[in-house]
Amino acid sequence: HGGEVAETERQGSGAARRPGCASRLRQKQTAGQGWQRRRRRPRPRPRRLFSGQERGLRPKQAGPRSVRRPEDGPVYFIYFFFRYHLTRLFENDRHFSHLSALEKEMAFRTEMGLYYSYFKTIIEAPTFLNGLHHVMNDGLTEYPLVINTLKRFNLYPEVVLASWYRTYSGTMGLLGIPTKMCWSINRGEGLSPVESCEGMGDPAYFYVAFVFLLNGAMMGLFFIYGTYLSGSRLGGIITAACFFFNHGESTRVMWTPPLRESFSYPFLVLQMLLLTYILRTREPGKKAMVALGLSNVFFMLPWQFAQFVLLTQVRALTFGDPCSVCFVLMFGNSMLLTSFYASSLVSIWVSWSDYHRGIMYDAIENLVMFFSFTCRAHISSLIKSKFTSYKDFDTMMYTCAAEFDFMEVETPLRYIKTLLLPINLLVVAAVVGRVRITHFFFTLQLIAFAVLAVLIMRLKLFLTPHMCIMASLVCSRQLFGWIGEKLKLQLVAFAILALMAVQGVSNLQNQWGIIGEFSNLPQEQLLEWIKANTKPSAVFAGAMPTMASVKLSAGRPIVNHPHYEDAGLRERTKMVYAMYSRKPAEVVKRNLQNLQVDFFILEDSWCTRRSRPGCSMPEIWDLGDQENAGKIPLCTILSRDSQPHFKTVFQNTVYKVLKVPKASKVTR
Repeated sequence: HGGEVAETERQGSGAARRPGCASRLRQKQTAGQGWQRRRRRPRPRPRRLFSGQERGLRPKQAGPRSVRRPEDGPVYFIYFFFRYHLTRLFENDRHFSHLSALEKEMAFRTEMGLYYSYFKTIIEAPTFLNGLHHVMNDGLTEYPLVINTLKRFNLYPEVVLASWYRTYSGTMGLLGIPTKMCWSINRGEGLSPVESCEGMGDPAYFYVAFVFLLNGAMMGLFFIYGTYLSGSRLGGIITAACFFFNHGESTRVMWTPPLRESFSYPFLVLQMLLLTYILRTREPGKKAMVALGLSNVFFMLPWQFAQFVLLTQVRALTFGDPCSVCFVLMFGNSMLLTSFYASSLVSIWVSWSDYHRGIMYDAIENLVMFFSFTCRAHISSLIKSKFTSYKDFDTMMYTCAAEFDFMEVETPLRYIKTLLLPINLLVVAAVVGRVRITHFFFTLQLIAFAVLAVLIMRLKLFLTPHMCIMASLVCSRQLFGWIGEKLKLQLVAFAILALMAVQGVSNLQNQWGIIGEFSNLPQEQLLEWIKANTKPSAVFAGAMPTMASVKLSAGRPIVNHPHYEDAGLRERTKMVYAMYSRKPAEVVKRNLQNLQVDFFILEDSWCTRRSRPGCSMPEIWDLGDQENAGKIPLCTILSRDSQPHFKTVFQNTVYKVLKVPKASKVTR
């Protein structure tokens, strides 16, 4: 007690003394008992809310003005500006606000249309639960199979958005508040006028608006992240500026809103921010760990490629729990359970156990080997094709698409022009030899992202934003304190920012200069013909992108679709794409009859299109069909005359619909 009194006397804090303590201390000292007071560590002085508190005055109550702190201003500005930026680019590219409902759906091509179709299914159902039942018992996507699309695909964003849309529309309807404005649009060129609607009551508008809202919030997180990592608000500004200046290399959400990365990547930014906090904190606490786990769940649920990122963070063993949560929520999705990320967790767990060659180890090894050669064989083959001359039908279907090819040479050149690559090299050089774990961790992850981006260009959306975050470290006094005082470091950062803006502003002007208007009259004619001239139960097959539009806009059953990751779907697609091989027409007709196809949509462009040598469909088929090599492709023959095996029932400049005859009982 005497030590506490002495301490309070030195601090002059006015704390109440306990009576008798000081007098006993003086008595012991004067009595010569040899007792010495042990020095105690001084307690930290309580933080003062304001200077008048020590005089007994009451602190000010937080008023309305103190809800938003002044330092939050840049976060809100960046959020609103980036959201406006995305909305403007999307509108300029498609003139989306003036499109009809059918044209808006056609604008969502390939996978986008497939994902959006489930959102449409739920909002058009009598009740939300009824729509959810249809999605979980879907008989249209892979006819005649009935599949749980929540298990097969990453559709939780559509389920959540559909519930919000139904709630919003129902509430506004009860209140009598209009939610959209509609008008007639004259398209000219002899085309009939169409009705176009704009507002949150329009399903497509609601869907896209939420995507841009989420990604606008992501830019606010980027600013916070750069500020926290560098210890300077200027670092957050540099991170946001780098993202804007390299926007075309950082994201494609402004062109393809419904893709899975649009919903998933913002949660990766949150996850990395939380991970940085945990690495910097000696005892982060349970709340931080729970938040990290939840951010992992929200990152993994919407996107099948999330495993590649988490593979780079596999040392954080607490991530195993979110993996199991996602496995349960996706009804036992084997793609997630057998991903390289999950298998690496199993490998680490086994290496730490004492059962290196026991029964448990053998069982796990056999399971991993089994699933690796079934569900994940195409990824292994894709990686194998990157380092060897190995080629097969599936790998060529991937690598012939630009987004799955190697990173193009122009990409690093664009990084150099905006100084993004030189700044990152400077930061990495400064980090070398340092022992700070967060800087070292992010350097290793940067290298991992670079390797992924070089192998698969689509994954550069991980690399470029991470480079933007790393660029914030030029404002770190821990790394660049040798430059001098704080003002000098800030001047250097502003100079770098000005040099980056030379090319960066030009990049933004080029994006803002993209002006277009979506129109796809041949596909519109095709879809209108299907709705008017075929039964709702008519089954269609054809190119994967077109099938997504047929399911979305015409509501007809299809046998193949763009979600190519499933092994069974790959086999189905290969049977359908035999139409673009050199096989005999009788063989192809029999395959379609076995799939119970009623109509095949033939596209000449798929027969002749060639992105590079060896990438036309007949050339891809030649890899595994040597016996028919050199023959005229079947699609070329049928484009001239579909008889006698098929019957042409519709044709325009792009599409040709072939009716597949029913199989005879003898054939069956």
